[in-house]
Amino acid sequence: MPDLKAEIKKEVSRRKTFAIISHPDAGKTTLTEKLLLYGGAIRMAGSVKSRKANKFAVSDWMEIEKQRGISVTSSVMQFEYNNYCINILDTPGHQDFSEDTYRTLVAADSAVMLIDGAKGIEAQTIKLFHVCKLRGIPIFTFVNKMDRASKDPFELMEEIERVLGIRSYPMNWPIGIDGDFKGVYNRKLKQIELFTGGEHGQTQVSSQVGKVDDPVFADLLGSHYHDKLCEDIELLDMAGDEFDKKKVRNGELTPMFFGSAMTNFGVQPFLEEFLELAPSPGVVEAIGGDVDPESDKFSGFIFKIQANMNPTHRDRLAFLRICSGKFTKGMSVKHVNAGKEVRLSQPQQFMAQERTIVEEAYAGDIIGLFDPGIFNIGDTLFEGNDNIKFKGIPIFPAEFFSRITPADTMKRKQFIKGINQLSEEGAIQVFKQIDIGIEALIVGVVGALQFEVLEYRLKNEYGVQLRVQNLPFRHARWIKNEGLDPRKLNLPSTAIIVEDKLGRNSILFENEWSIRMTEERNKGLELIDIATQDFKL
Repeated sequence: MPDLKAEIKKEVSRRKTFAIISHPDAGKTTLTEKLLLYGGAIRMAGSVKSRKANKFAVSDWMEIEKQRGISVTSSVMQFEYNNYCINILDTPGHQDFSEDTYRTLVAADSAVMLIDGAKGIEAQTIKLFHVCKLRGIPIFTFVNKMDRASKDPFELMEEIERVLGIRSYPMNWPIGIDGDFKGVYNRKLKQIELFTGGEHGQTQVSSQVGKVDDPVFADLLGSHYHDKLCEDIELLDMAGDEFDKKKVRNGELTPMFFGSAMTNFGVQPFLEEFLELAPSPGVVEAIGGDVDPESDKFSGFIFKIQANMNPTHRDRLAFLRICSGKFTKGMSVKHVNAGKEVRLSQPQQFMAQERTIVEEAYAGDIIGLFDPGIFNIGDTLFEGNDNIKFKGIPIFPAEFFSRITPADTMKRKQFIKGINQLSEEGAIQVFKQIDIGIEALIVGVVGALQFEVLEYRLKNEYGVQLRVQNLPFRHARWIKNEGLDPRKLNLPSTAIIVEDKLGRNSILFENEWSIRMTEERNKGLELIDIATQDFKL
């Protein structure tokens, strides 16, 4: 076993598993592509906007994504770079596909927060940032689109602290703004990096490197930019925070990078410093004892289920985050939630839509398991005699609700099958109103246009047209009190009582005022906004 222990330790130390979070249109898919470009995983980046040329971004593979130019589902991409094994979780950045993003963050060891230099911190970024804070994972900031007009970098630093409540430390500093982005100053190496080439971002850019006091670089920059850079550096060194790796690891300080994913300027310096600072897989909390990633016993949990990734095969894959040990193709493991042993015979890894069969994998890796319908989000798999169970994955409250029925009542069987499938994937939350039953289901989603995805998938995958009645509710709260009869609650006339798919009582509210009124009228009532798959009453 010593050889296996050493092998696992070495492989775990090489792993960097992270998610990229952003507001819509901040350039997340573009940055993902450029990281793949520098990692050698692709030779030329295909712009997300190049739809007419049929050059779709590597990470956008679902048909509706190609039509709209947005990421709807989370993609997983693995590649090697400088002896690191990198797993990127390219999460949905569109505001209407964020619940999948929330869940995906549970599988990440760190997060890259992508900010549009012109817009600063936006609503979706705030939501996703708070999920990262809840998990206590390190957060790295990449300020994108510096090749365009943007906010002052000092203003962006102040905004991060004011809006998100986290201090920042610029690892580099932009030279030239407002559409004249020339390069960055590397604070660690105390050198200027000027970028050239790149063929409009399709290939890697080259750079000229030199010291600030080098007269050649002073001439290249011109006196205006050179003087401004010297002043900014002095101000940063005098008034800025000190770099503290421990604070970074604890999620208290965010290293900040500036660049342009579209032109590739600043991407490689970011990638190299990020890999040096980002954590490898760490200890994972579990019921029955915390799990060490370097343990020789395999363990992992299901964080995502995706059906019909390949419509011609009507397949269903469960995405597993490995937490410890070594995975080998064909191994048998305990499926804790089902109470039985299962053989993992068709494991796959991804480059978005492209898949390869996995022979072996380690903590931090994401693999896809063929799912005949036995896996659910939050399930624990492990080998050995220890009884462990990973803590349930959070369920975030839906913000938009509709009552849905099949347009053709003869298609009810396919309708129920499709709704159950999408619910198991975590794409939608399904409720039924108490005393009314299943005749008219209520579907909850985090973003309004998720209903468009629901209609599209039911029509194309199950042949079902929908009737959709939009409802006025904007908040869902689970009732935590055991044994409480929800029918006896004194509720506002605008609130309704529902059950989720696990039979847990919830209340749907139109506004926060209604929530406060309900709590005031019903002393001792406990309402929660974030539940888990294993939360039971």
